[in-house]
Amino acid sequence: MDFIDKNLQSYVESHSDSETELLEEINRYTNLNVINPRMLSGHLQGRILSFISRMINPKTILEIGTYTGYSAICLLEGLKKKQGKIITIDKNDEISEKVKFFFKKSKSFHKINYLIGDAVTIISKLKETFDLVFIDADKENYSKYFDLVFPKLSKGGFIIVDNVLWSGKILNEKKDKLTKIIDNFNKKISRDNRIRKVILPVRDGITLIQKK
Repeated sequence: MDFIDKNLQSYVESHSDSETELLEEINRYTNLNVINPRMLSGHLQGRILSFISRMINPKTILEIGTYTGYSAICLLEGLKKKQGKIITIDKNDEISEKVKFFFKKSKSFHKINYLIGDAVTIISKLKETFDLVFIDADKENYSKYFDLVFPKLSKGGFIIVDNVLWSGKILNEKKDKLTKIIDNFNKKISRDNRIRKVILPVRDGITLIQKK
């Protein structure tokens, strides 16, 4: 299923900032070699992530769900030039060497801490406070990830959550198990008075959250 009309997608991308050469390389590699390439943030969403990161100019970023490294590189573009760092976590080690290869091509490679393992366990042990968090991993644990990172989020800090519209299936009267999980997560976020939140209908849906 296409998220939006392909012609409209092409128009939007052609009138937005271009991908860097590194991002184009990651995009190409993912679509040719990796299962479920639609999981890649891609050109449009990548520019949005970069734009948001540049506006926030975070000192510390946490990404849950590295995949092939595309979104991490995008978020890295807005990181503070001095003392900034991003921690990105993924449970899949099958493509980790290729991801490291891409990261090493970035001029800010020294600011990337790429961790392989169970995100719940890793996050529980992190001591950092984060200005920006991007959640784009296994949907079953979205609520758990949010609860784990919220105490580690700086005052006024932001969380970005991907895939919250789940190809529009959240509107189905009869929802499958995973769709129910995402719908329940959206309801949980909408009721939380500690935060400001808005869902953007970009690609598969992005929720922006700010800690009050």
